[in-house]
Amino acid sequence: MAQPDQSTSTTSSDLVTRYKALKAEEPRLFARDAAHRLGVSEGELIAARCGSDVVRLDDRWPELITAMPTVGRIMSLTRNDWAVHERKGSFETVRTGPHGGIVLGPDIDLRIRFDVWGSGFEVTDQTAHGERRSFQFFDKTGTAVQKIYQQSESDKTAWDKIVDSHRSDDQTPGLTVLPAILAEPEQPASPPDIAALQADWRAMTDVHQFFGLLRKHAVDRVDCFRLVGTEFAVELNNSSFPDAMREAAKQNIPVMIFVTNPGMVQVHTGPVRNIKQVGDWFNVLDPDFNLHLLPEGIASTWLVRKPTRDGTVTSIETFDAENRQITWMFGERGEGNEERGDWRRLAGSFGQKTVA
Repeated sequence: MAQPDQSTSTTSSDLVTRYKALKAEEPRLFARDAAHRLGVSEGELIAARCGSDVVRLDDRWPELITAMPTVGRIMSLTRNDWAVHERKGSFETVRTGPHGGIVLGPDIDLRIRFDVWGSGFEVTDQTAHGERRSFQFFDKTGTAVQKIYQQSESDKTAWDKIVDSHRSDDQTPGLTVLPAILAEPEQPASPPDIAALQADWRAMTDVHQFFGLLRKHAVDRVDCFRLVGTEFAVELNNSSFPDAMREAAKQNIPVMIFVTNPGMVQVHTGPVRNIKQVGDWFNVLDPDFNLHLLPEGIASTWLVRKPTRDGTVTSIETFDAENRQITWMFGERGEGNEERGDWRRLAGSFGQKTVA
C-alpha cells in the first residue's frame, strides 16, 4: 500500500484547511468533486484527514472483505467517471484470493480485483443527517474503487472490530499516488483474423469465455464488436441504455445492471421502478438500488448477442470515448437457465434503432 513520506504532513494540513473552507461554502459538495477542485486525487484528500476523522487501514483487503458479512446491512457503492451504482443489503457468500475475489448474494454481488487496490480508509463524515461512517478503497492513482457505507441497521460492534483489526500502524496524514495516465491500447502484431474471431465467437458456450476471446485476438470490447459483425453486435443510438431501462421498468422485467471500474464490478439483479431524470443525470431511485448515469459520457452503445449452452444471451452495453466500459445490462437469468423472452424482445427492439 502506498504510504506517505514525512514531508507530506504540512501539505496535508493545508489541504484539509482548504477542503474545510470549500465545504463551508458548498456543504453538499462531494469529496470526489472537492478533490478535483483542489487539484488532488480523492484518495489524497481522504488520506490528508488521517489522525482526525479518518483511519488508515492495512492492505489485507481479502481478510477485510471476508469479515463484512458480520456487519449485516450496508450500502455498497461502485462508480466510474460516468455512472454510480449503489446497492443496499448484506454480504453473504465471500470468496477471496490474493489478487481477486467474488461476493455473491441476492443483494450484494461483486467481482473484485485486489491487485488494483492501493489504499483503504475508514472515514467518518458529519452530515446534515448525522454521522456517516464508511470504508473507502482507492487504486494506486488515488481514484475510488469501492465504498461501503454503514447503515442504521448495521452491527456497529462488528464494524468497530474490523476497524480495530485492520488499523494500520502508520496514521500519518498523506498518500503517495501514481499519476493517472490513460494507458495506450495495445496494438496487435498483425490485423485481427475476422473469420477466426467470428468462428471463436460462434463457438462460445459460456459468456465468461468472452474474456479469453478478447485476449486471444488482442482486441478490446468495442473493436471486437465492430469486427464480429451484426449477427452478434449492433451499434445503437446512445439513448438506448436509459430508454431500455425505462421500458424494463414499464414492463416490470427484472434485469441485471453492471457498473465497473478497473478494481471492481458491482451488479444489481431485480426490477427497476422509480426512474427520474434530474438535471443531466439519469437516475434509478429505488429503496435498495440507486443508479446515477451521465448519458453525456456515453460514446457508443451496443446490442450484443453471445451464444451459450443455454441459448443466446443478449446485453446492452455502453462505453466512453476511450472505449472503457461504463454500464451493461442483461435480463435477469440464473445459471443454467435460458434468457427471458420478454428481455430478449425488449433488447431486440432497440436493434431496429441503430446509429446511422
